[in-house]
Amino acid sequence: MDKQLFHIFRNNPLGRETLLQSLYFCKTAGASPVIYIPSHTKFLMYFENDVVQIDLDGSYLTSPATAKRHAAELAEQAGIEPRFLDPKHFTASTLPDIQTNFDFMCCPRSISDLSSKIGLGYIGPRVRRIVKSARFPVLITSPVYKEWKSIASFFGGSANAVNALKLGLRLSRISGLPLDVFTHIERRSREAYEKVIETENLKEEVDRYVNKWHFFESGVFEENLYQVPHDSLVTLGAYGHGLIKSIFFGSKMEQIQSTITNNFLIVGPNYTAAK
Repeated sequence: MDKQLFHIFRNNPLGRETLLQSLYFCKTAGASPVIYIPSHTKFLMYFENDVVQIDLDGSYLTSPATAKRHAAELAEQAGIEPRFLDPKHFTASTLPDIQTNFDFMCCPRSISDLSSKIGLGYIGPRVRRIVKSARFPVLITSPVYKEWKSIASFFGGSANAVNALKLGLRLSRISGLPLDVFTHIERRSREAYEKVIETENLKEEVDRYVNKWHFFESGVFEENLYQVPHDSLVTLGAYGHGLIKSIFFGSKMEQIQSTITNNFLIVGPNYTAAK
């Protein structure tokens, strides 16, 4: 069965860019889009240990008469057959229930604030909560559609970083695109990071699929990020444990997402790696 990517369509130019990114991801990663065209500004997402109310801004209800046609046309141009999600269950008459048995979800940097408030370095609280609760990776798109020609995985040695690397390896294997790994060395040696790879039984895959492992041993981290290709899909892990880290993804991730404009595929603390 095909992997499925959940996408909330916004029928305006910004929404077009985001859907183009979802469609490109689906073609490259071997997934199928499931497109939801909202008829209300709120809906509920049911995760295993959380229920998240999504509050959309009014732009998501723009021109409902043309929304499905526009989305279908973009999918047809990409050579993809989409499935449109029509919620069957409602908690209230204007509050649809959305199940979360997807393999991926696409979000712009914010799904509940007007575009004038969205800037580099700002990821909305609802998107953060989805990342924290979801068992699937969340694709956070750049503001403008950009095809990616490689994959970049950030690896810091944590369990979540291991999951993000596994995801990068899987995407490299599926897509045939080259994979680079980036590590900022902190209070440990290169050998310590390599030992994690061996312990996780990933050495054979890393040797086969990783084009280059970049170690940042000196310099300012944000300046070193210039080495990340602008046209790569970045996979990285987000933290979510404890009061503070429920709000912030982790210091390194905050620096990464506020510095580079790439598309991100983020795994949260509840992510379950595909078999």
